[in-house]
Amino acid sequence: MKERAKELRASSRRASRADKAAADEAAVVEKIAEMQESDRVMAERIHAVVKASAPDLAPKLWYGMPAYAKDGKVVCFFQSAEKFNARYATFGFNDVANLDEGAMWPTAFALKELTAADETRIGELVKKAVH
Repeated sequence: MKERAKELRASSRRASRADKAAADEAAVVEKIAEMQESDRVMAERIHAVVKASAPDLAPKLWYGMPAYAKDGKVVCFFQSAEKFNARYATFGFNDVANLDEGAMWPTAFALKELTAADETRIGELVKKAVH
């Protein structure tokens, strides 16, 4: 919660929309760089995949983790294993993501590593989530 409060204070001080977007992206890249190697490698790849798959999504920090928003609402996010003392990292989607498939569908994925096939699937899910 402290991370989120810090993020909100920082975002309220930024001037223009372009300045805010650049600062948000820089904050995401900086947070990724601070991660342990295994989380950092996955977060860097996910960042690249999300940006390539949905350039309209805006990178931002959300509870201290990389997230990607549309119209100010977080669509998807990455959680490092280290921060939550978990055995795997997580890539997830919020309820604004258009992933509905019947009455039940996955909204989060455990990640121990990323393969090319995983990156392709994430890219497809991100595209679907924003359309």
